[in-house]
Amino acid sequence: MHKIVLFFAISLTIIIGWGSLITIGDTVPSNIKVSDKLIHSSAYFLLTLCWLIALNKNYKYLNINTYIIFLIFFYGIIIEVLQKTVTANRQFEIKDILANLLGIAIGFTVFKVFQQKKLLK
Repeated sequence: MHKIVLFFAISLTIIIGWGSLITIGDTVPSNIKVSDKLIHSSAYFLLTLCWLIALNKNYKYLNINTYIIFLIFFYGIIIEVLQKTVTANRQFEIKDILANLLGIAIGFTVFKVFQQKKLLK
């Protein structure tokens, strides 16, 4: 189970990075209204949850959860900086970082609830 979740965590990390840095044009139909911040929060919620579950058993004696949260948070900041510096049609937004942080916080909270209820083995 953990290997599958690790695969999803790695894949999601790559997909988020790729999706955040590609040039987007009119690829999203205009009749679909989805909040950009909701997408950020959802992506970082899933990313956090996957990494926490994937590494839950491997590092019992090291508080890896703190490292995971900080690394994912800084990953989001690096993506925002890269959007400003290496892309032509993307921009740095503090609100995106805050949305990422909200997703991370919710992901960590859900993970802790699962852990307390012994739903993670």
